[in-house]
Amino acid sequence: MPGYGSFEIWLIILSVAIGTFFLRYSFLGAIGNRPMPEWVLRMLRYTAVAVLPALAAPLVLWPAATEGQTDPARLAAAIVTVITGLVARNALAAIIAGAVTLAIGLYLS
Repeated sequence: MPGYGSFEIWLIILSVAIGTFFLRYSFLGAIGNRPMPEWVLRMLRYTAVAVLPALAAPLVLWPAATEGQTDPARLAAAIVTVITGLVARNALAAIIAGAVTLAIGLYLS
């Protein structure tokens, strides 16, 4: 199987970048300066709430550091982070509590 040369790789990167730009711009350009409906704005408020757990869940359940095996230290840190966030209603406190729990758990294991 022949490998790609430097020109082909940069051509692929440029093509994907242009495609991604126009895909995103088509949505934003279609809206323009028009106000969005209230139901769309209400749904957009939950984007971060949906994306952040989706990014973190694989790192907790199947971490690459343990070759895909669930790690009790990372699981405990995630649980402490969620509980602290619910109780304290403070994202920074939740992050710090989770980081400390992860550090202690990794140190002890």
